[in-house]
Amino acid sequence: MNKRDLIDAISGRLGDKKTATEAVNAVLDTIQSAVAQGDKVAITGFGVFEKSDRPARTARNPATGATIKVPKTSVPKFRPGADFKALVNGEKKASAAKK
Repeated sequence: MNKRDLIDAISGRLGDKKTATEAVNAVLDTIQSAVAQGDKVAITGFGVFEKSDRPARTARNPATGATIKVPKTSVPKFRPGADFKALVNGEKKASAAKK
């Protein structure tokens, strides 16, 4: 499922595609902005989005064997919640779509 498919699925619940597009974009933009600023976004039952810092390190080019210095960087991380894990493992049923 890509973003367009997600919008189509949500538009069935909200009534029209424009509202669904605005809702999806608002949620994604808010999560991205908060995580970029270093905030943790926790959605109960779904999971946690957070920023993680990777330290600088030395890596090796497998083709040449040369060492490369990799600078420190920040990356987004997602940890799924208990309900999400249970759903993926088949221990819980998905809620039916409401119209």
